[in-house]
Amino acid sequence: MRVTHIITRLIVGGAQENTVSSVLGLHRRHQLDIDLISGPSDGPEGSLEPEFQAFPGMLHLARHLVRPVHPWHDWRALAELTAMLRRRQPDLVHTHSGKAGVLGRIAAARAGVPCVVHTIHGPSFGPFQGRLANALFLGAERHAARFTTHFVSVAHAMTRQYLEAGIGRPEQYTRILSGFPIQSFLDARPDPALRARLGLAPDDFVITKIARLAPLKGHEDLMAVAPLLIARQPRVRFLLLGDGPLRGRLERQARAAGCASHVHFAGLVPPADIPGWIALSDAVVHLSRREGLPRAVSQSMAAGKPVIAYDCDGAGEICRTDETGFLLRPGDREELTRRLEQLATDPALGRRLGAEGRRVVQHDFTVERMVDDLQSLYERLRGR
Repeated sequence: MRVTHIITRLIVGGAQENTVSSVLGLHRRHQLDIDLISGPSDGPEGSLEPEFQAFPGMLHLARHLVRPVHPWHDWRALAELTAMLRRRQPDLVHTHSGKAGVLGRIAAARAGVPCVVHTIHGPSFGPFQGRLANALFLGAERHAARFTTHFVSVAHAMTRQYLEAGIGRPEQYTRILSGFPIQSFLDARPDPALRARLGLAPDDFVITKIARLAPLKGHEDLMAVAPLLIARQPRVRFLLLGDGPLRGRLERQARAAGCASHVHFAGLVPPADIPGWIALSDAVVHLSRREGLPRAVSQSMAAGKPVIAYDCDGAGEICRTDETGFLLRPGDREELTRRLEQLATDPALGRRLGAEGRRVVQHDFTVERMVDDLQSLYERLRGR
């Protein structure tokens, strides 16, 4: 079977890591004739393109495929993708992310590809944006659904949202959890050298957030509660992993609040190093207003850490209050402060929640399971 995946860009992020793991896993584990088309991966968020250095010819660049809506580039990208697919003639096209998902599916139809799959990593419409943007993206998703054989959703929440929006039929959806190299998180242990480099004392309570420093990720909420939490619990420290356009503003916010010495901006951390950073943590927060099923949550649970997450999209499917962590109403800063202080003063609670979280995710979030589920879906669709 000849398969082509398409994604808007290969920055360091959950959807992109999922896509890279899927493409390389299907090649290694099932010997698929597979390749990946991506737009440029410029910017402060980093790039996963080096993952393909050992696989020449597997990654192709569509230079007009850019994330912002841009009619000229979008028209050129559609023509570019259509030409690439006509040359390649894949049996199946699998698209990811918003822009590539729409243009890639239309291009696949124009190129005569018999089977088209689209993964919903997170919603492209919802209360996180205005009416005009919602109308535009919802219309685009409904149009692209006409050329979609099957949808893969990373969470049941994504399936419900898209069906309620009139996109597809129930039998067109399959949930496939976003797998990652889970053993490295199960085995993760604190590195004394890294702890010393960060200036962390043995009794510090370390709160970690893993996300691009970008809108809708919830960093502002964490920085807003930090001064009060530090006043009550002076040994609290914050590790912010990731980079992005909001870094300067967040650094100024921390300085203005007088808590800059308690906040460490780690910048971009290679995915392979994330387990070691989580191992230093006593709790992990995920405060995104827009997510499918956040990998940062499942990865932190695999490392045995309690998680505090906003109840957005699929987070509640694994983050369960007083079982694996605490699920909060989005924007509830008072409850965020209370739960963090509760964990800071009750180490046994954190250990109990972390142990249960590890039990919940360790069998369902392996890369091998994700890749095998995708291969089974491809074979089922080809059989039809």
